[in-house]
Amino acid sequence: MPMSAGPSRFPEDFETHRIPTNGTTLPVRTGGRGPAALLLHGHGETGDMWAPLAAELAPRRRVIVPDLRGMGLSERPDVGYDKKTQGQDMAGLPDALGVERAALVTHDIGNMVGYALAAQHPDRIARSALLDVPLPGIGPWEAILRSPALWHSSFRRPDAGRLVAGRGRISLDRFWNEFSADPARFGEAARAHDAALYALPGAMHAGFEPFAAFGQDALDNQAFLARGKLRMPVLAIGGAASFGPTMAAVMRAAAEDVREVVIPEFGHWLMEGQPAATIAALRGFLGEAG
Repeated sequence: MPMSAGPSRFPEDFETHRIPTNGTTLPVRTGGRGPAALLLHGHGETGDMWAPLAAELAPRRRVIVPDLRGMGLSERPDVGYDKKTQGQDMAGLPDALGVERAALVTHDIGNMVGYALAAQHPDRIARSALLDVPLPGIGPWEAILRSPALWHSSFRRPDAGRLVAGRGRISLDRFWNEFSADPARFGEAARAHDAALYALPGAMHAGFEPFAAFGQDALDNQAFLARGKLRMPVLAIGGAASFGPTMAAVMRAAAEDVREVVIPEFGHWLMEGQPAATIAALRGFLGEAG
């Protein structure tokens, strides 16, 4: 299946590499020129979600877009889904591509991986924009987990994969619908594309593994925070019908320099439901130095 298949495509001059890193191998799309930007996706999607943003950034940024461990067309190891480990996965990509420093743009589980990367390698991250998911163990995490909408956080191995075997689209539709506010704006072309990738052998099981690691992630994040808050500029973006201003509240507990943006009239899937407003916010933030 082509890396660029689906409703939005990466620019034609983008290349795809398979990069060994930290005991696994990840597919990574790269293109553009200028200071680097590393874009990390979350559960229910792959790096393909970033194609529209990649096209906007490529004239001014070298864009790096991996699939996370176990997701998309990445290898699916049995272990390593805690975000401290996945942060080290990401640290190997700039090294392999000859990049010393990058801006981060992250969504969902990607936020958690990106925070672990920035906390472990703060000198490698120029600035960080996080879209609509909080961080385990930081700020109001325990209260957030008690929301009935987040029952999937406990829907984990070993039987979760068996329960959805052959029914992955149902599981994904639930996730896309309930966190959209307006499900029709997460279109069928994107759903079909993502569902096909999650139907690959072992993909749904691997997709649940990051949730199973939340307890360890909370401990690791608290240890990171004990060393001090992030000092690079941070943009916290929430969907008005999802985490909204809570995103900034969480990040103010984890970082010193936090700007807040709430995207109106949509929920969690901001690149699908409000792409223009989301890209505008990101372009403004990334257009600053670094």
